[in-house]
Amino acid sequence: MATQTEAATRGGLRVGVQKFGTFLSGMIMPNIGAFIAWGLITALFIPDGFLPNEQLALLVGPMITYLLPLLIGYTGGKMIHGVRGGVIGAIATMGVVVGADIPMFIGAMIMGPLSAWVMKKLDAAWEGRVKPGFEMLIDNFSSGIVGAIMAIFGMLLVNPLVVAFSNGAGAVVQFLVNHGLLPLTSIFIEPAKVLFLNNAINHGILTPLGTEQALEQGKSILFLLEANPGPGFGILLAYAIFGKGLAKASAPGAALIQFVGGIHEIYFPFILMKPVMILAAIGGGMSGIFMLVLTGAGLRAPAAPGSIFAVFAMTSSDSYLGVALSVVSATVVSFLIGSFLLKISKAPEGDELGEAAAKMEAMKGKKSSVGFAFAADAASGPVNNVVFACDAGMGSSAMGASVLRNMFKKAGLVDVKVTNSAIANLTDTYDIVVTHQDLAARATPVTASAVHVSVDNFMNSPRYEEIVELVRTRNAAPAESVSVGAAAAGAGASATDEHAGAAAHAAKHAAAPAETGAAVSGSPEQEPAAPAREVLVADSVVLTGTAASRDAAIEEAGALLLARGAVNAEYVASMHTREASVSTYMGNFLAIPHGTNEAKGDIASSAVSIIRYPEGIDWNGKEVKFVVGIAGLNNEHLAILSSIARVFTDKAQVARLETATTREEILDIFGKVNAS
Repeated sequence: MATQTEAATRGGLRVGVQKFGTFLSGMIMPNIGAFIAWGLITALFIPDGFLPNEQLALLVGPMITYLLPLLIGYTGGKMIHGVRGGVIGAIATMGVVVGADIPMFIGAMIMGPLSAWVMKKLDAAWEGRVKPGFEMLIDNFSSGIVGAIMAIFGMLLVNPLVVAFSNGAGAVVQFLVNHGLLPLTSIFIEPAKVLFLNNAINHGILTPLGTEQALEQGKSILFLLEANPGPGFGILLAYAIFGKGLAKASAPGAALIQFVGGIHEIYFPFILMKPVMILAAIGGGMSGIFMLVLTGAGLRAPAAPGSIFAVFAMTSSDSYLGVALSVVSATVVSFLIGSFLLKISKAPEGDELGEAAAKMEAMKGKKSSVGFAFAADAASGPVNNVVFACDAGMGSSAMGASVLRNMFKKAGLVDVKVTNSAIANLTDTYDIVVTHQDLAARATPVTASAVHVSVDNFMNSPRYEEIVELVRTRNAAPAESVSVGAAAAGAGASATDEHAGAAAHAAKHAAAPAETGAAVSGSPEQEPAAPAREVLVADSVVLTGTAASRDAAIEEAGALLLARGAVNAEYVASMHTREASVSTYMGNFLAIPHGTNEAKGDIASSAVSIIRYPEGIDWNGKEVKFVVGIAGLNNEHLAILSSIARVFTDKAQVARLETATTREEILDIFGKVNAS
C-alpha cells in the first residue's frame, strides 16, 4: 500500500509538472511564427545583417518590445478566459512593457493569465445578476476597469520584479559561460525533456532569456541548449544499429523525423524504455554546448521546431561552423555512449514482462481476472455508466465505446450506458472509466470512485471481455445480496448505513450529466442520427494512399478534411500534436488520427476521410492499412464511427475492404453495416 501511494504521488507530481510546463509553452508556441519573423528581419536588415537596410531595420525594436510580449499576454489570457481574457491579458501586459529596457516576455507570461483569471472570477461572481439589456455595458466597462487596474499593477509591481529576475538570470548564465560551466545544464535539461517538459524549458525559459541576449549581442547560445537535434539523433542511430526488435526497426524512421522534421518527442520513448540511455542524452548535450562555448556560436532567434534546417536558418552569420560542430559532436557522443550502453545491457525485463502480460491477457489469464474480481468486490451495486476517455473525446474513445457497446448488446446488457468523453470533461459520475494507458494518470484523480481500466489500444483489447464479465457479474447480483454481503463484511453495520450507501449510489447516477458521447445501448432514439453518407462522401475516400510514413499519412488524411472545408490548417496541425501525446492506432490495421480537444474550435463541419494503404505503413511499430481522419461536431460523426468499429471488429469485412476496387464499394460496406 505504501509503495502504491508513493507511486501515485510521484505520478501525480509528474503529471502536475507536465501540465504546468504545457501551460507555459502554450503561451509561446502559437506565436513562434512571430518570433521567426522577428529573427528573419533582424538577420536580414540590421547593420550587421545579410542585407542591411536602415528603414526596414526600424521594425526590429517595436516587434521585440511590443508585438511579441502583447501576443504572449493575449495568448495566455485567452487560454484562461477565451477572447475576453485575451484582451484583458494584452491590456495588462502593456503595464509591464512600458518603461522596461528588456523584452517583457516573462512579464507577459505572468500578467496575461493572471489578469484573465481575475476577470474570470469577477464574471462568475455577478453571473446571472445583471439585468437584461445591461450585459454589454457591464462586460465592456468591467473589462476596461479591470484591464486598467491590472496594467497599473503590472507597471508598478510586476515590472520591477521581472527586471530583477531577468538581470539575475542573465548574471547566472554569464557566470556559467565565463567559468565554462554551461555544459552542466544538460544534467537538468535532458532529463526534463524526456519528461515532456521540452517545450516548457525551451519556449518558457530559454527563449525569453535568449531573446534578451540576442537583442544585445546579435545572437544567443541559449536558443540551442534544448533545441540541438544532435543528442536525440545519436541515440536513435545507436538503436538503429545496436538495438533489438521493434526498437531497432522503428529507430531509422524516428531518426529522420527527429533530425529533419524537428519532432524531438519521438525519441523520448526510446529513453523511457531503457532509462540508462539518459546518460547518452546528457553526454551529447554537454558536448554540444561545450562546442558552442568554445566557438562562441549562437542563433539569432529560436529554432522551432528543432529541425536541422530551422537551426541553420536561425544561425548567426559568424556561427555556422560552431553550430555545425555542436550538432555533430552532440550526435557522435550520444551515439557512442548509447551504443556502449546497448551493447552491455541485456534486454529490458520490462519488455519481457509486457510481452508475457499481453499473452496472458490474450489467453484470459489469471492475473487480469483476479484484478477485475477485486474491482468487482471493492465496488457495490450494478454498473450503469461506462465511459471511454481520450484527449479530445472525439475519435479513439468513440471507437472504443462503439466496440464495447456492441459487445454489451450481444451479451444482453442493454441497460448499460456507454459513452465517450474528453478527459477534461470527466466528472466523478461513472462506474467504469476506460482510458489509454498513457492517459490513465490524468483520468484517475477526477473519477476516483470508478473502476479504472487502461488499454493499449481501443479497438481490440482483451480487457473488453473482462469488462463485460465484470458488468455481467455485478449487474446479476440482486440488491439483497449486496446488502447482506455488506452487513457480513461490516459485522455491525446498521440498516441505515446500508440504505445510505444504496441511496448515495442511486444519487450518483441520478445526478450524472448528459453526455457528449454516444447514446445508451439499445436506445435507438438516442443514437447519433447523422447518416454516414453526410459525413463520409466519395471524394473523401482514397483507395491507394501515397504516404509512406505515419506523419505523411496524417497529412494526407487531414488534407482530405481540409479540401472539404470541414477544418482549417490549425486542425490538421493539431492532429500531429494529438499523435505525439498518445497514438491513435486502434488495432486491426486501423489508425484514426484526429485533433486535440483544444482544436475543436477549428472544425467547421463534421467529416471523415478514409485512406487505404495496401502495402501497409509503419505506425509506431504497428502495421496500418487504413487511416481514418476525423473531425466531429455535435456527435454527428458518431454514426460513421460506429460503422467503422463494427467493420474492423469483423475480419470478413476487413477482408472486403482490402479487396474493394471502388469508392462506392467502401461506402456501401460501411452503410450496410450501419443499417444492420
